[in-house]
Amino acid sequence: MIEITSQEALAETFLQQKAHFASNTYPSYQDRISDLTKLKAILIDNQEAFIDAMSKDFGHRSADDTRLGDILSSVMGINYAIKKLKGWMKPEKKHIGILFQPAKGKVVFQPKGVVGIIAPWNYPVFLAFGPLTTALAAGNTAMIKMSEFTPHTNVLLADLIAKHFSHKQVAIVCGEAEMAAAFSSVAFDHLFFTGSTGVGKLVMKAAAENLVPVTLELGGKSPTIIDENIDIKVAVSRLILGKTLNSGQTCVAPDYIFCPENKVAELTQAFKDAYQNMYPNTQDNTDCTCIINKSQKARIDDLLTDAKAKGANIIPLTADSGDNSSRKMPLTILTNVNDDMSVMQQEIFGPLLPIIGYKKVEEAITYINSKPRPLALYICSFNKAFQQYILLNTHAGGVCINDAAFHVINDDLPFGGIGASGMGQYHGSEGFKTFSHGKAVLSRGRISLGALLFPPFGKKIHQLVYKLFIR
Repeated sequence: MIEITSQEALAETFLQQKAHFASNTYPSYQDRISDLTKLKAILIDNQEAFIDAMSKDFGHRSADDTRLGDILSSVMGINYAIKKLKGWMKPEKKHIGILFQPAKGKVVFQPKGVVGIIAPWNYPVFLAFGPLTTALAAGNTAMIKMSEFTPHTNVLLADLIAKHFSHKQVAIVCGEAEMAAAFSSVAFDHLFFTGSTGVGKLVMKAAAENLVPVTLELGGKSPTIIDENIDIKVAVSRLILGKTLNSGQTCVAPDYIFCPENKVAELTQAFKDAYQNMYPNTQDNTDCTCIINKSQKARIDDLLTDAKAKGANIIPLTADSGDNSSRKMPLTILTNVNDDMSVMQQEIFGPLLPIIGYKKVEEAITYINSKPRPLALYICSFNKAFQQYILLNTHAGGVCINDAAFHVINDDLPFGGIGASGMGQYHGSEGFKTFSHGKAVLSRGRISLGALLFPPFGKKIHQLVYKLFIR
């Protein structure tokens, strides 16, 4: 079995994985290291094949967008898990109060069982292998539903997984929306979803029917706040790669920027200068990734048309401002934007970047806090007080200070959203714990004083305990 494409095969594979897990409910450290090593080999030995497959899926995808965004990030996560796994697997010692002595307490991290993973199209390998890495490190089996928008990547991944793993341990599921709905309805022991907030609600609703715990990695409009005292060119240098990687088709890409209003023109020019150094043109540039399909391109074009009709200034950063046939677009700045525009209501997920001028930073904070909580927030400032003020007065899934997006691939930092941008965390030890059940264990030996508290109540020992501990 290479890829699962029917609901019947989905149900059958799930039962086979349940049975496989039941036969080995706590894989050894050596088995888990072997699984992680095989995952790493799949990536390293097939880099060119992944680059080619993803480029076919996108129409053209920069080879380096794939190397950075999918391969390097995934390999780093696997290496970190291999390095830390022995420590993660150790039970955590817990304090036991004097009233319950003599006793010992610990938390044992037990694999949950069969994990379902729903991966999106924008980074199909990283967002499949990231959760898969920590799911296997935690000792689970896994089924991965890939996006229908990445068929070439899906076929390659299914073939490579089948060569290294039994489908009873790791299986790739393909198909359209009806298969995604069926996948969400399976009684997994944990369901992990990366995608839009709207679809995330449907996934959570389906999982609730079986009381399946979920991790939702969603999106939203991730804001940036630029301090009036930072050099604008420096600020742009810290932000621009996070926005241009994968042509902005990144859930944590900066979505809009708050800039001191007297520096908006300077910021726009700095972005233009930096962008043209990176991408002198877009149409004939192999470093420039396409918008993945016609519907996504049309969606972004509609955002531009709507914004222009409502008074926004549209500033493409190269002269070749877009080609529908190639679906390549330059980074495009929008100024004079307002909340009536769709571009300020929807997650952009593409190479558009609105800039909003502010007089006082409190305006930016009030605006951000009036919106659904974002997946990421970015601060450009070397002023510690400015940084701390924003950190303590806003909410976001994660934050970068003088950087953008790269907190996601730092393996010891938990990654996840808050509110409308998601729930739960993964990566590193947090990922291991997400896919484990932390089982509390209270252990007594031959001596136990618990019987002293048995009825009949009202004895002096009861009165003494209440006096000492109810205060």
